[in-house]
Amino acid sequence: MRRPFLAAAAVVLAGCGYVGDPLPPALNLAKPVKDLRVVEYGDRLLVEFTIPELTTEELPLTRIDSIDLRIGPGPNPFDINAWASGAKAIAIQPQSPGPAKAAVDARDWVGKEVVVGVRIVNAKGRASEWSNLIPIGVVPPLAKPSSVKAEPGRDGVKVTWTGWSPRYRVFRKTAGAEEGPVLLGQSTAPAFVDNTAEIGKRYEYIVQAFQNSAESEVADVAAITLRDVFPPGAPVGLNAVPGIGSIELVWERNTEADLRGYRIYRAVTGGGLERLGDIIDAPAFSDRQVEAGKKYRYAIGAIDQAGNESDRSATVEAVAP
Repeated sequence: MRRPFLAAAAVVLAGCGYVGDPLPPALNLAKPVKDLRVVEYGDRLLVEFTIPELTTEELPLTRIDSIDLRIGPGPNPFDINAWASGAKAIAIQPQSPGPAKAAVDARDWVGKEVVVGVRIVNAKGRASEWSNLIPIGVVPPLAKPSSVKAEPGRDGVKVTWTGWSPRYRVFRKTAGAEEGPVLLGQSTAPAFVDNTAEIGKRYEYIVQAFQNSAESEVADVAAITLRDVFPPGAPVGLNAVPGIGSIELVWERNTEADLRGYRIYRAVTGGGLERLGDIIDAPAFSDRQVEAGKKYRYAIGAIDQAGNESDRSATVEAVAP
């Protein structure tokens, strides 16, 4: 005879889902760092990387016990375990997932080729895989450029400085702009011309020496508000030809992009040159305020949009008919 309580138990079990085996505890082992970056800056190695947000089990990384950052020579042939056992551990405070950075004294490694790596250690002392490894040759610290000047030039702003580095980077920040300094270009000499600068704007220039992956500290800022203080070239080819009741002047047109026009200067007989009329656009002028038989002497000046006036042209003479 079937017992009632066994039948009831069978009914209950038939109506319930299956309860599986208990899952093992999560390892909380961080994914490896993928974006390790190292640059020599002055007498320091600047290290930057991103601590992953997830574990190898695709769970949120909730706790970091320590960060294992190491620097040391790489064995030849390279073996990551041999490198790690001989590399110097650099103390760095545990941080939350996200951007992380450290500054390491570079002086112990000058003249050496070293490898830098990092891994994340959890609360149980288990470390992630090593990050991407960065080899870097450490050179004597590059001197910061000094005596930086920014001065107006015919082709833009001329930036000069004192330094002895193989190469330099030149950065510019525009006053009032939201963006920070932007890289303008590079130079192998202690000078650079910014031919993209605009008249009337204020700029700040920053110079930095560099060699491969080594950078100097940035130089002190040199600031300038660009003004046009450079006049056009003196007009050439001036000729004076007597006409009917006039003296006709012609000369070669100036080629400056910011040319506004010309001023005419005239002297009568042995007198001094005096300005004649207003600024004119074309490289020609008809002087009808002349008296027959008198000798006149002429010179031309070129004017740009900023009001700068050139040296005067060579003088010419003509007698009014």
